[in-house]
Amino acid sequence: MTPSELSIIIFFGLFAIVLAARVVGWFGKKYLGQPQVVGEMIAGVMLGPSLFGMIAPDLQAALFPEEARAVLYVGAQLGVGLYMFLVGLGFDKDHFRANIGSGSAISFAGVAAPFALGALITPWLISEGLFSDRLGLPQAVLFLGACISITAFPMLARIIHERGMSNSPLGSLSLAAGAIGDAAAWVILAIVLATFGAGMGIAVKAIACASAFGVFMIGVGPRLFARLGRAAERKGGVDSALLAIVLMLFLFSASAMDWAGMHAVFGGFLLGTAMPRGLLTRELRAKLEPITVVLLLPMFFTYSGLNTKLDVMADPALLGVGAAILVVSVVAKFGACWGAARLTGQDNPTALGIGALMNARGLMELILINIGLQRGLIGVPLFSILVVMAVVTTLMTSPLFELVYGRKARERGELGQLKDVTEEIAPEAREAIT
Repeated sequence: MTPSELSIIIFFGLFAIVLAARVVGWFGKKYLGQPQVVGEMIAGVMLGPSLFGMIAPDLQAALFPEEARAVLYVGAQLGVGLYMFLVGLGFDKDHFRANIGSGSAISFAGVAAPFALGALITPWLISEGLFSDRLGLPQAVLFLGACISITAFPMLARIIHERGMSNSPLGSLSLAAGAIGDAAAWVILAIVLATFGAGMGIAVKAIACASAFGVFMIGVGPRLFARLGRAAERKGGVDSALLAIVLMLFLFSASAMDWAGMHAVFGGFLLGTAMPRGLLTRELRAKLEPITVVLLLPMFFTYSGLNTKLDVMADPALLGVGAAILVVSVVAKFGACWGAARLTGQDNPTALGIGALMNARGLMELILINIGLQRGLIGVPLFSILVVMAVVTTLMTSPLFELVYGRKARERGELGQLKDVTEEIAPEAREAIT
């Protein structure tokens, strides 16, 4: 295939990706009450072998040949990394600091409970031949625990953003807990890979480098990047030179986290949280968000969908295993996060809302299990079961959140705002009368 032919195929493939993402996302949002991002995730799976490849295998193979997937992979990583950078720009650090104790407790509970329940069913899964023969019981428990405990951090962030809760205590607390918990899941995966034969140096490097990077961004980053904010204020906006500097910082951060054995999303998110607030962040969002959300992020969903095969779930023997994993996943994650939120002082609707949001797995789960499949930790049957779990827990997030938190919380918020306005106006009215 010549470079010219490959470019034509890639452009047609991108056309199909954007079209499917917009149509399925619109349908899910209008008729099913799902956020746009959930529809885009489903569209990515639909473009893979599970639907499009089954209906029109030749056309699917022509649109997404092996030669084009390397380009799609790079665009996918750029998209999810940039999106998490944008999420970091809107992250309220004051809310995070105020809730760091609760966030850590929720994160710990959301990891510990899935590991405990996962350890109970792992011997059964091993007996069914769903793990590699080279994987011992401790490694299998660690891998399954990471899969059950991980949260769809990018999807969680976008759901919070679409509902206008980015600056709310619940949004900040959920993002904080999700970030801490997902970081722990990636460290656990690094340990599993190391003990599986990749070398303990991988786990040590992941933990040490990620910790150093996080400490630098939290402790030094805000002071170091403050000059970028002053430059934007001085220039009255973000020009091409300033945008280039920010993009270089993002690319370095994303590549550093990938090199360390974590994931590019953490590099982008941490950099975003360290950026100075004000004109700089508003301009960066205006310039980067449209292309990231409309084009690059759907590439991420589609690349994961191309590696997802759901036809193996037709085997009746796997249905019981799939149902058990789904029940354990929901009970462990939702229940533990709700309980921890209540114990740390959150009211019941807020605690239920946090549990509903943290229960989504989404594409972070797909990334993790794709690594497991590629490294030979698991086979296609368990991979497919975990894909189904990821899709179901993500689909249930929005209706469950709306049921336990949405409408009542909005009513409370509107009444609270009215009360605040009344309290502010009342003294002025009394002064005018007197």
